[in-house]
Amino acid sequence: MARPTDTWGPQYFLASVGAGGLAVSFFLWLYMWVPHPGQQVPVFEDIASAWGKGDPLQMIMIAVAMTAIAAAAFVNLKLLIWNLGRFSSFRLTPAYDRLRQTNGEAQLTALPLAIAMAINVGFVLGLVFVPGLWGVVEYLFPLAIAAFLVTGLLALAQLGTFYGRVFGTGGFDWAGNNSFSQVMPAFALGMVGVGLSASAAMSANPVTAGAAIVLAVVFLVISALIAMLAVVLGLVSMAQHGTSVEGAPSLTIIVPLMTVLGILTLRVTHGMGAHFDAHAAPGDYLWMLSAFLGVQIAFLLFGVAVLRAQGYLGRFVTGPEVSAGSFGLVCPGVALAVMLQFFINKGLVGAGLIDKFGTAYWALSALSVAAQMSAVWIVLVLYRKHFRPDRSVPATAAE
Repeated sequence: MARPTDTWGPQYFLASVGAGGLAVSFFLWLYMWVPHPGQQVPVFEDIASAWGKGDPLQMIMIAVAMTAIAAAAFVNLKLLIWNLGRFSSFRLTPAYDRLRQTNGEAQLTALPLAIAMAINVGFVLGLVFVPGLWGVVEYLFPLAIAAFLVTGLLALAQLGTFYGRVFGTGGFDWAGNNSFSQVMPAFALGMVGVGLSASAAMSANPVTAGAAIVLAVVFLVISALIAMLAVVLGLVSMAQHGTSVEGAPSLTIIVPLMTVLGILTLRVTHGMGAHFDAHAAPGDYLWMLSAFLGVQIAFLLFGVAVLRAQGYLGRFVTGPEVSAGSFGLVCPGVALAVMLQFFINKGLVGAGLIDKFGTAYWALSALSVAAQMSAVWIVLVLYRKHFRPDRSVPATAAE
């Protein structure tokens, strides 16, 4: 029996990215709800200590979070390996050569995007499941910086090839640019930047933190510039030609982009305060996170309006049609859940507007969990639809 994934395209890397994002989102439960004195993030010892206190609700939360992290990380790694194998074969086909002569060449940056997400997931797994990791973490930060930098250089090299062809010899398809698919390179660079910023926020070594700050900000700026250009050009094309049905999920790509750039900004700001006396007040985090959340809401409403007008969910998620691009719908739910967690805990609680673990706190946190569960549902539906043999689904429709 055929499967939609028998016809492979670079957008299937988003399946791996979405699973990795879910692992990170469940880590936020531990990050925000488990005490972790002495370091910026909870580690195995903090989780074990919270478990040992025997609070039934907290024990359930920890069990669910750790199980979900392990399961999502497994799927993330499995899909990354599968995608790398398919990509290796795809590069030998005429379809790859044709892709590199079209606007779709930018979608190849989904490769470094998926790699950067997998590195982030690996760090989460180490924090949650490896005892004593924090004692050697300063040795790991330079390795993480090197890994993210290599991944970022891969993305820049791919982007340089694409832009060199487009601006050097022409050939950009303006009619086919009727989506936000050209934001993909910005998302990949932003994911690299947020990975670099982890060392900026958590390293106790000023040299390590300083190097991470500089590199993270460089990737932030490049990502933001590319995103702004791609959004403007995409809106112009969409206004003239309407939105591409298969590219419609890309209209929500700004939501995860704002999450990674927002967390990057928070981490860099913390690192600047910890090492270079450039401290931010609690109110600074409030307005900063509010701004990122506002951009997310605006583009989410825009994307949902277009998706509803096209009947996208009923066609490509729950309906008979298939498209690899539909995996792009996982990222907005995950990203909104993560951003809401930071907005609630670092913004509202940090500024003293609400009490942590109070009624308002849990009411708002429920919105984050709801967004997270919507992403889980989409992953389960799409995974079953694309990766399981089904005689009712034509394999050739996955292009």
